[in-house]
Amino acid sequence: MHSLTSIAIPYVLVLFVTGCASTPVRYYTLSATTEPAASSPSSDLSVVVGPVSVPAEVDRPQMVVRTGPNQIRVDEFNLWASPLQSNISRVVAQNLVTLLGTPHVTLFPQTVSADAGYRVAIEVQRFDLAPGEAATLDAVWTVRRTKDGGTQTGRTTVREAVQENTYEALAAAHSRAVARLSQDIATAVRALDRA
Repeated sequence: MHSLTSIAIPYVLVLFVTGCASTPVRYYTLSATTEPAASSPSSDLSVVVGPVSVPAEVDRPQMVVRTGPNQIRVDEFNLWASPLQSNISRVVAQNLVTLLGTPHVTLFPQTVSADAGYRVAIEVQRFDLAPGEAATLDAVWTVRRTKDGGTQTGRTTVREAVQENTYEALAAAHSRAVARLSQDIATAVRALDRA
């Protein structure tokens, strides 16, 4: 009996390790999707994006998939390439460069630029992934003019349909949702600038 056990254990371990090694880890990132508008003039506006906060349940490297109204699944093999807050703030900043026609968009806290004309804070309240269904983003944001404290606050809620049952499609859909968030923020910056 002892010899059968000593032979079986290594085979079971090899099968277990082989099974674990067969699932590759994949990394995803959001991307800037805002196309430059032909009529978008250049400007000298300066904006700092951040801080950005996200719900605790999605504040992790793993993609978190909603499987029901009160249930989520943490996927150990599909990961965000960088923290979600950093990912969102980077993409919003890239989109604002295009939307506002200014190269003077930086990230908080990497920049300590005290002379930035506008500061943007974003609180993501919902960041849902549902493969084959939709990517949902719900965020409250505030744009503050630094010279006099004038503010504009808004809420952006976007549900981007996803036809494919892939994480790549979900990341692309969330990129489109963040582009919509960026457009709303750019509109607020322009309104405060005109005021």
